[in-house]
Amino acid sequence: MAAPGVAVVSVPARATSSTSPLLIAEAPPALDRGGGMRPRRSGQVVACPSVSVVFPGAVSRESCCRFACELLKHVLYQRHQLPLPYEQLAYFCRRAAGEAGGDVIKKPPSMDLASKKCQQVLMELEGVLQHLEVMFSLTLVPRVLILLGGNVMSPKELYELNLEGICEGSAEKSLKTASCVRKLFHSLFVADVFSELKALPVMGTVVMLQGHRDCGVDWFRPKLNYKVPTRGRKLTINLSCDGDINISASPPQHMTSTWEDYVWFQAPVTLKGFHE
Repeated sequence: MAAPGVAVVSVPARATSSTSPLLIAEAPPALDRGGGMRPRRSGQVVACPSVSVVFPGAVSRESCCRFACELLKHVLYQRHQLPLPYEQLAYFCRRAAGEAGGDVIKKPPSMDLASKKCQQVLMELEGVLQHLEVMFSLTLVPRVLILLGGNVMSPKELYELNLEGICEGSAEKSLKTASCVRKLFHSLFVADVFSELKALPVMGTVVMLQGHRDCGVDWFRPKLNYKVPTRGRKLTINLSCDGDINISASPPQHMTSTWEDYVWFQAPVTLKGFHE
């Protein structure tokens, strides 16, 4: 697969452990990866941090859902809202829950409390992930927001997944989901977007996404007048398709619909961080 196209602007970030290829670090302001200076727009003091990933073909709706789910799990870990990557945390918590019913040494109350907190966090996160799958099955989703801290109008940090440039194809005629996820995270790794961010305390995380106003979803709450916040730290991840795209694939999302019919929806739960 061709190397990912990456456009990077200054972003603070945190270094990750070697257990997973995750978002880490920062590029100098207004420098591209080739060392040349990017032109600044007049009157602009700081450009919006962004990473662009171009897939060499059409992408399925299921892949777009995976991008959103994996990014959510990844941000929660990178920004210290989960003590371990999601899959590892789920494994250890479920193993602990299984041992609780067996003949094992009684654990101290503090460990029991931590285990209950872990299970609660995982249950809420898994619920959000399941409802994201439902939402993607009902409507095109051009944008997804992950809001950390503060409130939905003024979060401390905001991560936006922009899918407007995606050419959607059927599962049979689209790129493999696993290879697309690898390409996305390789691009994020190269972009180094988290390593210089200071660790966050435990805080709430809210997920918002755009969908058609008549999509019929009943779990996410419509927010008709919502506007994306301009304050706080923000990272935008722009995804698009190029190259060998089958003629049956849909054109990029931004060309297929009248966005006036698309509104913001908010998850009705706030994911609370968990520290060991």
